[in-house]
Amino acid sequence: MNSSKLTMIGAAVAMGGLGLVAAYAQSLNPFNGNVSNQYPNGIPAAAHATVKDPEGKMPDPSHIPVTLPKDVKWKVLIPNQGYIANIYGDPNKPGPYAVMYKWMPGAFSKPHFHDQVRHVVVVSGTWWVSSSSVYNEKLTYPLHAGTVATDEKNGIHWDGARTGEKEPAIIYLYGEGPVATVYVDTHGKPIPLAKKK
Repeated sequence: MNSSKLTMIGAAVAMGGLGLVAAYAQSLNPFNGNVSNQYPNGIPAAAHATVKDPEGKMPDPSHIPVTLPKDVKWKVLIPNQGYIANIYGDPNKPGPYAVMYKWMPGAFSKPHFHDQVRHVVVVSGTWWVSSSSVYNEKLTYPLHAGTVATDEKNGIHWDGARTGEKEPAIIYLYGEGPVATVYVDTHGKPIPLAKKK
């Protein structure tokens, strides 16, 4: 058999395999057609709710653990300016982690980079960011709630909330630990850590 026929057969097998994988994945998709086994003929009007209907009870915590905003445990990063809340894992240890940062209006980190990729979702408020190695708050760009961003590995950046904002900027940040933070000078060069005496 010549090589072009073998290539065609290989491509056909690969395409067939991809089709089976796609069909299998689609059959497992819980939103596939939004079909409910409880209501095979469609969801009746009585099962729908509006915001005016009474709320249901809190979900079973063994199924959906919930932490309400008032119960989030914030730790001080910078007094009266920046706070951090651990969601899961530990950024200082191996493995996945997630944290939330809260920047009060007028508070910013200083130019730095991390040795690992970190992914960010803006939860509320406006998160102001810059990729400059020069600290000047007028260089920051606004990212609003719902924005998704990435701190690239070794990518210089800094962030916070501008003075005059009506609420803090809260971001949800996740990645793989351990992760280090390295501050830089105006030329983007790492600033040596002060030696402990």
